[in-house]
Amino acid sequence: MNRTSAYATDAGIAVPGQPSAAARARRADRPAPVVRDLRDRAGRSPHALLFGPRDLVVITGLPGSGKSTLMHRAVTGHRVDSQDTRDRWDARVPRSVPYALYRPLVRLAHYAALRRALRTGEGVVVHDCGTQRWVRAWLAREARRRGATLHLLLLDVSPETARAGQRERGRGVSRYAFRRHRRTTGRLLRAVEKGELPAGCGAAVLLDRDAADVLGRVGFAR
Repeated sequence: MNRTSAYATDAGIAVPGQPSAAARARRADRPAPVVRDLRDRAGRSPHALLFGPRDLVVITGLPGSGKSTLMHRAVTGHRVDSQDTRDRWDARVPRSVPYALYRPLVRLAHYAALRRALRTGEGVVVHDCGTQRWVRAWLAREARRRGATLHLLLLDVSPETARAGQRERGRGVSRYAFRRHRRTTGRLLRAVEKGELPAGCGAAVLLDRDAADVLGRVGFAR
């Protein structure tokens, strides 16, 4: 795939990355980040997003916005979803044990799974809760090390839609935690809309619920 250009059709869109580290070193200026806004297209957005074979993709958004649903339905190849890790632990731990007691173990298991996926050297899609910025920094370092691009896939849904999504899955977050997520996600969304991506991110895609529902594949070019 040509990493300096992109194409879009009714079927899909290839998301370009930044030039490699060697190419950047040969340039005096830094390449501008690539932002694709697929919102407000009334379901006419692409059916697929394709990234470079070694790229890393972070899916983020409010709790209940549909990150795990999108990952399970559309991601081909390596995916690391913290919700999958929690579900496995929930199935093993007695219901009488509060989640807060074993949450640190769930997080450790999730990060261990992420480390194993990154060691393959292949493209990986990661579910990010949005509050652990050090995880994005880790992924940015890994993308630079492998000469690839870190992409941000941001689901932009209203707080009411996110709350409804939490009710549908039968698992919500506290009001305090939800407010914290709203602040973090809101700041990130406003920055991306202005073309200001988090440190280490080379490209971003903005999705609303309609655009996410249309997506049938999130994968990596070969």
